[in-house]
Amino acid sequence: MASAIIRGAVKSESFLPEEISVFDVDKTKSDSLKNSLGICKADTLSVLVGESDVLVLAVKPNVFPALIPEIKDKVKEKQPLVISIAAGKTIEYITGLFGFNVPVVRVMPNLNAEVFEAISAYCPSENVTDSQKQTVEKLLNSFGKCICLEEEFFSIFSVVGGCAPAYSFLFISALVQGAKKYGLPDELALKVASQTVLGSAKMLQREGADADELIRRVCSPGGTTIEGINCLNDSGFVDTVIKAMKASYDKDKRM
Repeated sequence: MASAIIRGAVKSESFLPEEISVFDVDKTKSDSLKNSLGICKADTLSVLVGESDVLVLAVKPNVFPALIPEIKDKVKEKQPLVISIAAGKTIEYITGLFGFNVPVVRVMPNLNAEVFEAISAYCPSENVTDSQKQTVEKLLNSFGKCICLEEEFFSIFSVVGGCAPAYSFLFISALVQGAKKYGLPDELALKVASQTVLGSAKMLQREGADADELIRRVCSPGGTTIEGINCLNDSGFVDTVIKAMKASYDKDKRM
């Protein structure tokens, strides 16, 4: 996810490469980003924190109990804005690990940052300044769109915004498999399926668009589409999607 954010920020030209520095315990990853994007690389975590006005913690949630105690003294000295993209970890949890009132913004982006089409939510702590909020929005808008969201809604947002890209890829993959099974050449199956889903999403994003109405417009009485829709409904398609969302939502709550 960190790589997707950095690539989006640089390739959109919202941030200069020299404004971004990265540290990773796996030096091959930070070397790769430095070489491909021209960004800076910190030799140590302490150096990175000491150079940062905005510190993005792009690590898995289970890393926080070890990471934050390692950097908290340097963070207290430097006082950067801390951005967390860790699922399930609240602002209260993060500030509790630091042990002081550090300005924190909780962010949930998604993988679509790599193609500048992410939808990201952010929630600032009370001591985050308006200027810092603007910086967060500049970063998030550099690789897609963003919304400011109350933290109580983060778990369900993380499902729709964070998990659903994988659900979407699975649906497209199923379309590809079906297309190939019934004769469409391999080189065309993905192109047709992905463009169809892309166009359908854009149709829904039009002002005033309604999914049920669009379904009705595609479904001619007695036609091929309604036959497929009836099959999906008989198979519990919608209920299965909602069940998958609940599984992801419950997991987020347990983290």
